[in-house]
Amino acid sequence: MLVGGAAVVLAVALVALGRLEVMEGVLIIAAMSIITTIAARSGMKSDDGTLAKDADPDLDPSVTRFADTLTEPCLVINERAVLAYCNPAAQMQFPRAREGDPLAFTLRNPELVEAIDKAFETGENQRAELHLTVPNETWYRASVVPYRPVPDAAPLFLVITLYDLTEQKRIDKMRGDFIANASHELRTPLTSLMGFIETLQGPAARDEMARARFLGIMKSQSERMSGLIDDLLSLSRIELRQHVKPTESVNLDLLVREVAESLEARASEAGVVLNLELPKQSLSAVGDRQELFEVVENLLDNAIKYGGSGKKVDIALVPDMGRSGDHLGIIVTDYGPGIAEEHVPRLTERFYRVDADSSRKKKGTGLGLAIVKHIVARHHGQMSIRSKLGEGTRVEILLPR
Repeated sequence: MLVGGAAVVLAVALVALGRLEVMEGVLIIAAMSIITTIAARSGMKSDDGTLAKDADPDLDPSVTRFADTLTEPCLVINERAVLAYCNPAAQMQFPRAREGDPLAFTLRNPELVEAIDKAFETGENQRAELHLTVPNETWYRASVVPYRPVPDAAPLFLVITLYDLTEQKRIDKMRGDFIANASHELRTPLTSLMGFIETLQGPAARDEMARARFLGIMKSQSERMSGLIDDLLSLSRIELRQHVKPTESVNLDLLVREVAESLEARASEAGVVLNLELPKQSLSAVGDRQELFEVVENLLDNAIKYGGSGKKVDIALVPDMGRSGDHLGIIVTDYGPGIAEEHVPRLTERFYRVDADSSRKKKGTGLGLAIVKHIVARHHGQMSIRSKLGEGTRVEILLPR
């Protein structure tokens, strides 16, 4: 301001002394007036170091300290929708957020913009749901709250707090997919049964050969439906106890032998030899015996069903596994056709099948490995699957001692 005034006085003096033409002096004075006005409106500092009138007031330090204690991302914007402050959680979630930049540089969402406009317009709290796709797909619920530095004054700031809904959305989607898949899996054999019953009551009522064939198919479909219901109930029961750590001691040697004996007839029928590799010393782990039995049974059953063409399935107990050798290992290996690499990460998803038709023909429910994964998680263990086409499949279960 002082610099601009001095320049005007100098221009007038030079005109008076004849050093400048009158028109030149007028142009200089007009130019300095424009520059002074722009500087004032943009919040530039005056010569005495104070902010111009239109500059934003500083945030109360107590507000920023409170925002820093929040675990959720918190952004504070002024009336021009420029970031006045973002807490550490917001900086971590949105690395590109910079104080002094427009909020649009960080978040571009029509619902959020509408909520901000309404909050400034009405002075009332607003909510919005954000769906972001970059860099990852995430969902947030935004709480937009006006903040008044002076009571009863117009709000100068908005405090935007973001609550992460991504996990909840993922669980809701998974639950919806699960219900849809379960309904489909149950409907298929049920429709088949109803069709055969109608046929037996009608055209094939007196056809002994057709009746015998249809009854055999109906029995197979009933067994499939029964197995699916059993697996659904098993999965539901495991999820209810997901966070309760087992406490009993389980002898893994006896358990593996018992599972192998129970599946010996099925393996023999498929032409598969079960090869047990057990250590000389007995191995025990803390766990739920029934659930660990189900783990080994599912793994062996899958190996016989889908890897039986290799004619051999190995099951081994290893006393020292893991990075520090503090885990017990249960390893099931088949020498069948193997699985393409792109399918391996999804094998533990519910109802996921590499070949749906083949799996259904073999009475697979698509829930076996999902059950195994949940049981292993409840036992604080680890599960890994390795497979290559033409080289078979190897599943490792690590259980803490």
